[in-house]
This record gives sequence, C-alpha cells and structure tokens, in this order.
Amino acid sequence: MTDCIFCKIINGEAPSKTVYEDDIIKVIMNINPCTNGHLLVLPKKHYVNVLDIDDEVISHCFKIIKNNLYPLLKEKLNCEGLTISENNEYGQEIRHFHIHLTPRYPNDMLDYEYNKDLLIDLDEIYNKLKK
Repeated sequence: MTDCIFCKIINGEAPSKTVYEDDIIKVIMNINPCTNGHLLVLPKKHYVNVLDIDDEVISHCFKIIKNNLYPLLKEKLNCEGLTISENNEYGQEIRHFHIHLTPRYPNDMLDYEYNKDLLIDLDEIYNKLKK
C-alpha cells in the first residue's frame, strides 16, 4: 500500500530502528513506547488484521517472538515478562497487521485491571460464546 507507514518502513522509504529482519518480517522499535524495549513485529507483506494474515506468516511471527525476541529482551534489558498484543480494527491506528511486544518491569505502571463496571455477567458471556 502506498500510504501505509509500515509498508514505507519495510521498503526503506521511512526510517526505523530495526532489531530483527528476515524474508517474512521486520521488527522495529516503537517510536511511542509503553516501556523500554517496546517492539513492533511487522509482516513484510501488507495484511490489514488477524482475519487477513496467512497462517504461515502469523506462525512465523510467534516462532521468532518465542525463539529470538523474548530471549533477547530478557537478556539485554532484564525485563521480567512480556505482554504480547495485537489490535484489530478498533484500537488499530495503522491498518497493517502488527504485533506489539511490550517488555514488563516491576512498577512499569501498565494497568490491565479488572473493571466490574464495564463488564456484564460472566455466565451471560459464556452462554453466548460456548459451542
């Protein structure tokens, strides 16, 4: 896509700080990080979201996360954990599939707390989702 910033980064038309690259993906530093070492895993082929991406590509992404990137973050930045996230449509600022790797540290202030005021009954949700 000609107007996609991630496609421009992948094609060398926009700058980035690349920490890993192969034929399928490019992994860059997030320019607006949540924590130190926040990375973005970008497939080189343009996919809009998780419903669009090839199974082999998403599998490759997680293989590299597991075998290369998470160990690298633990070794070099001494993070104590890793949050892996990916937005689809709502919350997706750039319409190019990408995975956020957010290293976690004690007192990093990232908050994923349960909010009972925003949720409906668990049994009601379960009944809607079960097969």
